[in-house]
Amino acid sequence: MQFSFDSPQPLDYFQSLVQSDDHLPLLEAAICLAHDEYPKLDVQSVLSEVDGLIARLKRRIPADEAALGKLRLLTHFFYKDLGFRGNVNDYYEPENSFISSVLRTRAGIPISLAVLWLELAQAIGLKAQGVSFPGHFLVKVSLPAGLAVLDPMSGESFSREALEEMLAPFRLRSGLRDHQETPLTLYLQSAPARDILVRMLRNLKEIYQQQGDWNRALAVQERMVVLLPAVWSEYRDRGLIHARLGHNDQALADLECYMVHAQDVLDIDTIADRIETLRRPLG
Repeated sequence: MQFSFDSPQPLDYFQSLVQSDDHLPLLEAAICLAHDEYPKLDVQSVLSEVDGLIARLKRRIPADEAALGKLRLLTHFFYKDLGFRGNVNDYYEPENSFISSVLRTRAGIPISLAVLWLELAQAIGLKAQGVSFPGHFLVKVSLPAGLAVLDPMSGESFSREALEEMLAPFRLRSGLRDHQETPLTLYLQSAPARDILVRMLRNLKEIYQQQGDWNRALAVQERMVVLLPAVWSEYRDRGLIHARLGHNDQALADLECYMVHAQDVLDIDTIADRIETLRRPLG
């Protein structure tokens, strides 16, 4: 008798990884984001590749190395020896968000580079975390002498003044006055794994929407709903993409779900009009 074991569908696999925030495997889940573009991608092979990099790094670190020394060795290894860098010439290329592609090309955007960097940093015992800073994802490391905030594109550290300067345009767009400004420390809070995945998907979603690639945008939005099942605006967004693709039944289901569950929203009349249009018979 022969037994057949079907491998889980990519979205089911992703959902199994992100069901709980407890020990959510950030790297593995981030690798899975490439499944929509590369259905045959072997996630375990990519994880093994990262394990190989970790093993190489650990061989370079003396057993009694202090945290600052580990950080310096990691920075040299990651950016000099391995050659990871920001893809400044093609920043909005979707491949920059796929961990497997970043490993191959050694080029990415801040958040994808950060996911890899954090995996290596934590593996050598550094207290490293991601920071969902406005406009530019960062990483931070807690050291005995204080907090180091680094640019995942280059490994360079930021002074407090540089971080405040980076925040200035965001505060200006937000209409914040000096006496209303949120303290810098609140912008440097650790980003949970789920939030990092959401930000990665939103980057991809924006790229595909700008390109008018609604099939790929829908695949991204399916993952957003899986990640944020109680955020009703994600159902709305999925419904609007379905509508663009002519999937009227699916669009109605999502938009009606949004109307039922969402509260105190500003677009309720707009969505109600869209639902009415979708219900209208053709011809």
